[in-house]
Amino acid sequence: MSQAYDDNHILSEEETEELMAKFDRESNVRHFTGIPDKIIKALLILFAVYVFWVTLIATLPEQVRRSAFVGILVFIGYLIYPRRKGMTKRVNYIPWYDYVLAVIGSGSFFYYVINFQTIINRAILIQPMDVIVGVIGILALAELCRRVVGIPILVVATGFITYGFIYNFSYGSSFYSALRRIIHQLFYTTDGIIGTPIGVCSTFIVLFIFLASFLEKTGIAHFFIDLANSVAGFTSGGPAKVAVIASALEGMISGSSVANTVGSGSVTIPMMKKTGYKPEFAAAVEAAASTGGQIVPPILGAAAFLMAEFTGIPYLVIAGSAILPAILYFTGIFFVVHFEAKKLGLKGLPKESIPKFLPLLLTKGYLFLPIVLLVVLMGIGFTPAYAACFAVLSSIVVSFFRKDTRFTPSGFLEAVTHGSRNTISVAVACAVAGTIIGIVSLTGIGQLLISQLTTIVNNPFFASTGTSLLIALIITMLTCLIIGMGVPTTANYVIMATITAPMVLNAGKAIGVEVPLLAAHMFVFYFGILADITPPVALAAYAGAAIAKSNPMLTAVNATRLAIAAFIVPFIFVFSPEMLFIGTTPLSFAQIIITSIVGMFNIAIGIEGFMLRKLGVPLRLLAITAGLMLIDPGILTDLFGLALSAMVVVIHVLMYRKDQKDAQTGAAN
Repeated sequence: MSQAYDDNHILSEEETEELMAKFDRESNVRHFTGIPDKIIKALLILFAVYVFWVTLIATLPEQVRRSAFVGILVFIGYLIYPRRKGMTKRVNYIPWYDYVLAVIGSGSFFYYVINFQTIINRAILIQPMDVIVGVIGILALAELCRRVVGIPILVVATGFITYGFIYNFSYGSSFYSALRRIIHQLFYTTDGIIGTPIGVCSTFIVLFIFLASFLEKTGIAHFFIDLANSVAGFTSGGPAKVAVIASALEGMISGSSVANTVGSGSVTIPMMKKTGYKPEFAAAVEAAASTGGQIVPPILGAAAFLMAEFTGIPYLVIAGSAILPAILYFTGIFFVVHFEAKKLGLKGLPKESIPKFLPLLLTKGYLFLPIVLLVVLMGIGFTPAYAACFAVLSSIVVSFFRKDTRFTPSGFLEAVTHGSRNTISVAVACAVAGTIIGIVSLTGIGQLLISQLTTIVNNPFFASTGTSLLIALIITMLTCLIIGMGVPTTANYVIMATITAPMVLNAGKAIGVEVPLLAAHMFVFYFGILADITPPVALAAYAGAAIAKSNPMLTAVNATRLAIAAFIVPFIFVFSPEMLFIGTTPLSFAQIIITSIVGMFNIAIGIEGFMLRKLGVPLRLLAITAGLMLIDPGILTDLFGLALSAMVVVIHVLMYRKDQKDAQTGAAN
């Protein structure tokens, strides 16, 4: 790694790209110049045209539309992504076998497009040629997934497909019979590769990826950092608070923890280190905040649209329900960062180096308008697809308000090609995740897993202690964290929604507790995301550690500690759905917000062990207990928590005053 990373300076664009390629597989792309570069860009632009055409104009059968979408992605993917990382240094080089894979891989999906009606008429009686084409298509998709996304999701998918064969063999099927049945399910039905995940991706998610790309080209990421600086840069330990606020804002348009970490972290991590934060803490703050960006409405890492499709709950309801958990997540990090700064005696940035809030908002606040328009349009009844299209157009319009944000023809084309390229990783992950849904649908393994979990939670010991649902949630949490290691947000949620969300729902029913559908899905969504900062595979934390030159594992541990709210809140909204604003009144709504924020304050001082002075272990435990009670939306728990919190604060203040008095007495003597 270059010497540049050893210094506390803001990383250059080249250094940022180097880090992205190292920790974010989807950024590990071939480099082209001249005519090859023009050809690749033309393909990416044509893909964007296809996406907008089929979304806004065409009325193709779903199977045809989705298969063509995957076929185009496979073709372009093999031209852009090399077999391994070291092969990106050779400019304008694509080995012959990647041309072959691009043609036969995409050709497999277009075979279905061309022969759609014939294959549909055959129903499950597909021919040997159909089977061969399906096998080639699945293998080509799997290899592209390995290059773009990584091995973890392939391991999960392979395990499920293997179970599919075992299931068929158990009923006396021959190998070919089992293969034909599995290929039909995974390749030729909307319960497999071209199932719900790729349907939602090709209809909604891809348009929001383009929106994020266009917003990024307007310079909104720099605006977010400047805005955060104007709000918190001058306060104690200001740069860390800037990282928290900026990452929360950037999370509204981005769906990648690693990209968020490297993007804003290249600026904020060196600033934090200069201020006095330890490298491990600085990198952990950025990683935790950037990972949390995926739970911030309105986008929720693009998984909100998948959640709406799986649950049937309107998108805006899901986005609204995610507001308080997101606030608590970032409030918790903000408080810990503040008390860490106080403990270390850190100062803020010089006021002369910080932009003024009102002038900044007046000069660049218009960059928010596309996001505002997006929410308004969906609120008055526009579909997410149409709302996203209008938001993309508005981002182009508002860019002309100032010369430094104005789209040039080259900038416009760059935004289009960047959006198309970013679509590949998400779409490939969704397609592979579709194979898992297909096997679950074919074999009923989901019901088997549910019955096994039900057996565990119905254990007499758990039932007698009233911990059955809690045990089910802990098992589900661990499953999400393990499967989520190295798996992108969208694909991770698809797997969790298919396997573990029903487990949560049925575990509740087994003991007579009605767990709301939204609470179950939000639970698995949260813990799937947390895998990005949870050891041992914590890609976002490792990316931050590379910038900070810190110990990766220690950085991941710190990030997990900072993100403690995300480990607590999901359990609470399962037991108390009011946190998701399910069945609340305006009064209870206000109560929940206020007491929950006070609760996070208590948890932060308990974790950090500092407020005005160091807290002893007994006070830290009392503060954490008070915080947990306050986050729980119940009236009694809130009253109990407030009383306990007041006791902690009073005792702490009295001890602080005694310290001050003793210090004055000592100075006088």
